[in-house]
Amino acid sequence: MGRSVLLIEDEPNIIEAISFILSRDGWEVSTHANGQTALAAIAKKRPDVVILDVMLPGASGYDILQSLRAVPETQDLPVLILTARGQSKDRDMAEKMGASLFMTKPFSNADVLEAVRALVTS
Repeated sequence: MGRSVLLIEDEPNIIEAISFILSRDGWEVSTHANGQTALAAIAKKRPDVVILDVMLPGASGYDILQSLRAVPETQDLPVLILTARGQSKDRDMAEKMGASLFMTKPFSNADVLEAVRALVTS
């Protein structure tokens, strides 16, 4: 079972919280905060799961997701979209672009852990 996750998020409090939750569960957690260089970070780290914020400096999470789905190497990579924008149009956009799961902020620790575990076992 894969145990590495790359968290692409620019909010320090969220980075700290998710990193703590997942590390405590045995995950190797890497973080990245810039949308513009996120694809390079994914290629370098080759994580089992990506947690991707939508609003990032440099490029949106949707742009990154679209790029991931466009190439065979990452088209099946599990991606959890995490966003403060929880309207149905945001959820629809994430689904349309190929998000594996969609979660809104604020989130519960248990929900994040459950979602990441589900993405690796699905």
